[in-house]
Amino acid sequence: MACYEDERQPVDQPEAFLMRTALNLSIDAHRLNVSHGEHVLAEHEVLIDAAPSTEAVVLARERTARLEVCLGRLPAKTRDVFLASRLDGLPYTEIAKLYGLNVSTVHAHVAKATLRLTTWMEGW
Repeated sequence: MACYEDERQPVDQPEAFLMRTALNLSIDAHRLNVSHGEHVLAEHEVLIDAAPSTEAVVLARERTARLEVCLGRLPAKTRDVFLASRLDGLPYTEIAKLYGLNVSTVHAHVAKATLRLTTWMEGW
């Protein structure tokens, strides 16, 4: 059975022990290089690009343009109430006061706009 030299403790999982040792040595070497002001080459580092792909950007722009067209197809009051709720984040009570409506009418406008926009965007 393998034992850890410093403390004479048995190693139950030698592969895991070796992997952890290699990882710790790698981290120690990296810290040593950084603390001594040595340059780390970019090809030795793993860089993750979190930016969306070109395809995702183009698709998002197309969907936004389609949504603008769909919003333009809504009746003016329904569109205004919907945008006040979803874009501006206003509560229904405030929207009702702003447009001189009751809360249930605001709810109806938002539901109508949501249903129509979802239907129009679904086919795209």
